[in-house]
Amino acid sequence: MRRKRRKTKPLPKGCDSHLEADLKKGGLSACTWKPDKIQYTINKMYNPDCRYGNTIIEVKGRFRTSEEAAKYLWIRDALEEGEELVFVFSSPNCKMPKAKRRKDGTYNTHAAWADRHGFIWYDKKHLPTEWGKK
Repeated sequence: MRRKRRKTKPLPKGCDSHLEADLKKGGLSACTWKPDKIQYTINKMYNPDCRYGNTIIEVKGRFRTSEEAAKYLWIRDALEEGEELVFVFSSPNCKMPKAKRRKDGTYNTHAAWADRHGFIWYDKKHLPTEWGKK
């Protein structure tokens, strides 16, 4: 047996909740609501797969989520001067997560994502020769 959903009142314009609407009218009416945006940063740690000099190498089979891909943009922005994040993809033409078909029938791929964001990338068959020499 299915329960009937309770009908809820629509939210007043400019409010995120009914509680906020009530507080705007009463207990917090003298406050300035939604004043200025505050930028914040979440500190995380990244453990690269390997390094060659100032080149940080991330070996990727594929991105499982678009959030995972976005993480590498934050990592790139946090690198020291002279460091570079480079990808080695097992399948550079693999579709990105939640990729939708374009009008021309193609999809956004890992390689296209890396190119669009200015990353150097290689596939597993075409690596710089100096990376393999000791």
